[in-house]
Amino acid sequence: MRGTGLTIGAGLLGCGAAPRVADPAAPATPGAPSGPAPLDVSSWQAIRRHFDLTDELIHLGGFFLASHPTPVRDAIERHRKALDLNPFGYVEDNVGPLEIAARAAAASYLGVEPDDFAMTDSTTMGLALIYNGIELKPEQEILTSEHDHPATIWSLRYRASRTGAKVRTIQLYEDSATTSEEAIVSAVTRAIKPETRMVALTWVHSTTGVKTPVARIADALAIVNRGRANDDRVLLSIDGVHGFGIEDVTIADLRCDFFIAGCHKWLFGPRGTGIVWGRSSAWPAVTPTIPTFEVMWRTGPRDKFPIAAQMTPGGFHSFEHRWALPAAFEFHAAIGKARVATRIHELNRQCKAGLAAMKHVRLYTPASDALSAGLVCFDVDHLPPSAVIERLKAKKILASESPYAFKCARLAPSLLTSPEQIEVALREIRALA
Repeated sequence: MRGTGLTIGAGLLGCGAAPRVADPAAPATPGAPSGPAPLDVSSWQAIRRHFDLTDELIHLGGFFLASHPTPVRDAIERHRKALDLNPFGYVEDNVGPLEIAARAAAASYLGVEPDDFAMTDSTTMGLALIYNGIELKPEQEILTSEHDHPATIWSLRYRASRTGAKVRTIQLYEDSATTSEEAIVSAVTRAIKPETRMVALTWVHSTTGVKTPVARIADALAIVNRGRANDDRVLLSIDGVHGFGIEDVTIADLRCDFFIAGCHKWLFGPRGTGIVWGRSSAWPAVTPTIPTFEVMWRTGPRDKFPIAAQMTPGGFHSFEHRWALPAAFEFHAAIGKARVATRIHELNRQCKAGLAAMKHVRLYTPASDALSAGLVCFDVDHLPPSAVIERLKAKKILASESPYAFKCARLAPSLLTSPEQIEVALREIRALA
């Protein structure tokens, strides 16, 4: 296939970009969208109308899997229609520009370079690629925490069982509701040993709602790394999915070495899409697991591609979903990253304050915005989490239960919920006393 350069024109970034269809003379599919719908983000009600979510339910489990907003649905449908008309021709003519556009959109959102991204299908795939691919000396180890998602825990277990790699697990806090940034940073730094090569952590814990102070951990590790050789420095890898699409930050603000996230949760991106960002100085520390297919559009020998490109798994993916990613980033940009963060934190403060005032509720998520994001975790006295979820569901309120060894009920106030709906949910939880 024809190679392309890695520069991108402004027109390629838009979700309404006009990719070349291999068969322009083909008749239009009846009812198929001809272009992106007008994007009204003037109010939270207008934003909510971009989603086809049923109004019969209060959606407080939206962090699980995205409902596609209008611009994302439209972009997926345009690519799907073109692929159905002529799959070979459409890929042949457009794969380069559309792959570049997806990376450029992610790069603009996070304030980094497009060629520092590997494209994946999910957070789990990205975690496995990094933890399977990190090169370790026989004496080196990976450090993680007991609060991390099973995707991290099991990726590291598989690596250890297959290669004998050392994985050490620590506790970051005893009481999630009262922990502090200082305590978490101290727990990490105290655990660092000369043989520690990577620290694998999660930005927002989906079992407690705690948001780890990534930047402060990165700063502490920078001090540790001052006297270390390059192949001994401690790398900080972050599962960022439950902050990605909420927080108004860039990679420069986080200062980690690897950032891994699915795009189909808070970002409202196409289902089955994800990214792995790596610092240019950190990418050489990993090797690929799955051969890349970027030879379809990059020029030159494969081993001369950027390492992130070599780390992008090959095989045929859901092209129409990956190529619709710019629409999700543009949707968030149109709303405004700061506006998104402010809204989600406002709703979560309302939810946490309401729960904290109930004597029959134990709140696990810290009150501070600095230590929490969009997940609120709690228990109700004398009721297992599953019963809490079922009783809320009977009232048409969708909450979730953490599927880990530590189980609790979870609410996720988001752009898809209103203050009034939060009050309805609080009222029903209050009635569980």
